[in-house]
Amino acid sequence: MLVNVILLFLFAALPYYLFFEKTKKLKSEHIFLLTVLLLLAGMGLAPCSAPASSDTFIIIALFSALFSIYKASKTTNLYKLSYYMLFINAPVLFMFDLKQSVPYALSLILTLFGIFLIGKYYQRNYGSANYHSVTGITLITPYAGLALRIYIITLALYPPFPNSMFFLNSILEADIDLLWYLVVVIIFFGNFILGMRILAQTVFGKPNENIHYVDLTSKDKAIHVAIILTLFLLSIWGFKEVLA
Repeated sequence: MLVNVILLFLFAALPYYLFFEKTKKLKSEHIFLLTVLLLLAGMGLAPCSAPASSDTFIIIALFSALFSIYKASKTTNLYKLSYYMLFINAPVLFMFDLKQSVPYALSLILTLFGIFLIGKYYQRNYGSANYHSVTGITLITPYAGLALRIYIITLALYPPFPNSMFFLNSILEADIDLLWYLVVVIIFFGNFILGMRILAQTVFGKPNENIHYVDLTSKDKAIHVAIILTLFLLSIWGFKEVLA
C-alpha cells in the first residue's frame, strides 16, 4: 500500500494537485524537498511493485507528465518549477531498471536543487522566487545568471550535459513497449520546450561597475560551483556509459 501511495504521488502527483495545491498546507520550497524524499523512497520501493507492467499505470504516468508540463509552462516560480519538473520526469525513473535510472535521478535532483537554490537567492534578495519579478538593474547578476543558464540547459537535455547522456543511455538499454516510448517522447520534448521557454524569458546581464547589484555570495558561489562540477563529472560518466 505504501509503495502505491508513493508511486501515485510521483507518477500522477495526485496528493499535490488534489490537496497541497488547494489547501496551501506546505510552502512551495517545502514541497520540493518532500518530492525529492519521496522520489528516493519510491526508487527504493518501485522494484517491489513492477509498475511498468501495467498499462493503466503507464497511462496514468502519461497524463501526469502532460498535466505537469502544462503546470510548469504556467509558472515563473523557480520552487514550483523544480517540483513540476520532478513530477514530469518521475515516470522515466521508474520505467527503467535501477542501473539506468539511478544516475539519471542523481543528475536530475542535482540540477533541480541548483534551480531551487537560485529560487532561494531570488527570494532572499528580491523578495520573490519568481524570475519575472526580477526586473531592471537586478537582472545584472552574471554569476546567478550563469548558474541558472547551466541548470536550464542541463534540464533541457542538451548533450553533452549529464541529463541527456543518462536519458539516452537509459533508452538504448531499456526493453520497453510502444506505450512507454510515447511517455518517453512526451517527457523529452516537455523538458526541452520548457527549458527553451525559460531561457528565452530570463535575461542574463553583464556586470556594470557603475551600478550596484546583488549577486551570489561567496558561499552561494561555492555551492553552485560544486553542483556544476558534479554535473560535469556526471557528464563524463554518462558519455562513457553511452559509448560502452
